[in-house]
Amino acid sequence: MIKYTGKGVYGAVAIGKVSVFKRQTASVEKVRITDPEAEKARVTAAKEKATEQLQAIYEKALAEVGEEEAAIFEVHMMMLEDEDYNDAINDMIDSELVNAEFAVASARDTFAAQFSAMDDSYFQARAADIKDISDRLLNCLADNGASSELADDKMVVCSDDLAPSETVSLDKSKVLAFATAYGSSNSHTAILARNMNIPAVIGLGKEFLEGIADGQQICVDGYMGEVFVNPDEDTVARLTKKRDEDLEKKSRLKELIGKDNVTIDGTKINVFCNIGGPKDIPLVNENDGGGIGLFRSEFLYLENSDFPSEEQQFEAYKNVLESMKGKKVIIRTLDIGADKKVDYFNLDDEENPAMGIRAIRICLTRPEIFKTQLRALFRASVYGDLGIMFPMITSESEISEIMGFCDIIKAELDTQGIPYADNIELGIMIETPAAAVISDKLAPMVDFFSVGTNDLTQYTLACDRQNPKIERFVDTHHEAVLRLIEMAAKAAHDNGKWIGICGELGADTSLTERFLRMGIDELSVSPPSVLKVRDKVRSIDLSK
Repeated sequence: MIKYTGKGVYGAVAIGKVSVFKRQTASVEKVRITDPEAEKARVTAAKEKATEQLQAIYEKALAEVGEEEAAIFEVHMMMLEDEDYNDAINDMIDSELVNAEFAVASARDTFAAQFSAMDDSYFQARAADIKDISDRLLNCLADNGASSELADDKMVVCSDDLAPSETVSLDKSKVLAFATAYGSSNSHTAILARNMNIPAVIGLGKEFLEGIADGQQICVDGYMGEVFVNPDEDTVARLTKKRDEDLEKKSRLKELIGKDNVTIDGTKINVFCNIGGPKDIPLVNENDGGGIGLFRSEFLYLENSDFPSEEQQFEAYKNVLESMKGKKVIIRTLDIGADKKVDYFNLDDEENPAMGIRAIRICLTRPEIFKTQLRALFRASVYGDLGIMFPMITSESEISEIMGFCDIIKAELDTQGIPYADNIELGIMIETPAAAVISDKLAPMVDFFSVGTNDLTQYTLACDRQNPKIERFVDTHHEAVLRLIEMAAKAAHDNGKWIGICGELGADTSLTERFLRMGIDELSVSPPSVLKVRDKVRSIDLSK
């Protein structure tokens, strides 16, 4: 028996046989060329062929998984026309006189590395999109197909990672679980696993790929992030029991759909969802989320080759507000910078970008970007129940400046006769120790707080979230972090304001009771965690 450890992205257990996902990929060699225009023409022809393929995949996905999931292939067609991506390919062909294949592969590696380096799992997943469209281009240049079939019925699909088009190509009735060497918790493999309610473990490492073969017995524990290849009898017996208990528990959780998030003593708690874009809304509804506690607006900037227009942003915000049908939607203003780099922002390189020009600091130093987003948000507010949340706050002066911009935008819209809601809640994220310590001064200036526990932990413990070497020093339950949250909760309630948590700790049910006793009013979690948190809330008696 060999045990591999990765990260579980959907809590469930599966026992079955391995099916190694095999893909046909074009080999890439660097070749010196003498006619760059001919190579660029080859790229153009390959793009046209790739677009035809993507259109066919989009139509298949539309029929099988619906419009929201199929939309990724529309995005892929747009990415094929991305100016930065195409310039990178053409510039390499012109400047280095290399073949089209090598230029495409180089652009793929460069752009994928940029996205992979980001800390936010939603944007890490964009690396898979870049690889997917680039590999499709390479196959078109080589005139290769890219299909793969599963070996048998109900197999555990094992791979390095799966691209969006590959997940669509799979016969879903034959997938028992996923186990991948790489990937992120918001990769398409993970999204598909959550949609299908099947276990998945990612990040198992290249040793996993080297140690598996078709037909081997395999156990996948999506809770612990563990995979056992050729397991012994005791392991099979233990995980079989865990699987059966898990199925019974999930069946019981489904019975909580439609029920309130109320403690035994009658305290009501809001359980909302964190999402990375409109495509995640079906997951919110499927899991009975009470609203959206964190909508990451930066996807609009990271998936664009230039600053998204006011109209483009307005349509995206309007879409999510209408889709939630009156439920609360809290949209965070752009959180670009640090690990989320966008070339067209032309941000300077910084020694410590996590403490540099990022998030609200960009907005306040480049007001033309901020005002465009605020106009789009205020215009969209008439289509639902909108809250706007500002990240990376450290001082009263920042809030005063933000409110000044909001007043300017409202005055502009009034002059132009453009309607906006008069009940928009304006809140801030508590994700710096400074904001928590002076939360009593900040609370009177805003409508709500939302605690970003990921960054709050990083800044409180002086631990870089992107440095795996110090992982053992990152204690997410550290008393200092919990006391800062409690301090902010007291300040919010003393001033008649509500407070939520939208970081990963919101879904940590070992802390749920402590959070509720602090006075936390809302927990915003990934959609699959809603019923788990609801179950925990309903088991707590705050009167004792």
